[in-house]
Amino acid sequence: MKIIMLGAPGAGKGTQAKKIAAKYNIPHISTGDIFRANIKNGTELGKKAKTYMDQGLLVPDELVVDLVVDRLNQDDCKEGYVLDGFPRTIPQAEALDGALGKLGQKVDFAIDVDVPDENIIHRMGGRRACVGCGATYHLEHAPTKVEGICDMCGQELILRDDDKPETVKKRLGVYHEQTKPLINYYTTAGILKTVDGTVDIEDVFQAIVNILGE
Repeated sequence: MKIIMLGAPGAGKGTQAKKIAAKYNIPHISTGDIFRANIKNGTELGKKAKTYMDQGLLVPDELVVDLVVDRLNQDDCKEGYVLDGFPRTIPQAEALDGALGKLGQKVDFAIDVDVPDENIIHRMGGRRACVGCGATYHLEHAPTKVEGICDMCGQELILRDDDKPETVKKRLGVYHEQTKPLINYYTTAGILKTVDGTVDIEDVFQAIVNILGE
């Protein structure tokens, strides 16, 4: 089962991708995680990606496509995967389809987690990330036991630059311009499914399970 998660930044597609991966025992592949690992390790890709991410801009296709396709060729992806954060543009989607086609494969579902912009700006402004282990929390929905301190490793939490309201608005603008066209792309392909991302996390997940099957 090969699944692509769509939705604006902060729509909750990452949370749902992890739940799907756990239920169906397939890997959750997040380009964000790949980028953050590279940034933390100071790789050349990480340095390049950081300059874009800090401005709320999308990382260019050539920095992403080969990395993702290489990941999909690994053994743990044989039974399927959940792609979270990729593709983000029509050219990326076309490159992915082309690469999968050469392997005799195709994407089965593109699931759009639909959330209005105003909800996202409020939601992301409450997110906090650990400077140590990278764990993420939310002031309202997933608070830490001690305010401002990570439950996992005890280091401090910060509001990441890409979660600040001004950056979120910029990211949403980029999303509507470059990523939202994927809705039409996958609708045309006949694999798009849309779920309401404003309801409770478990209700969103149940809607997705209803689409994918038990």
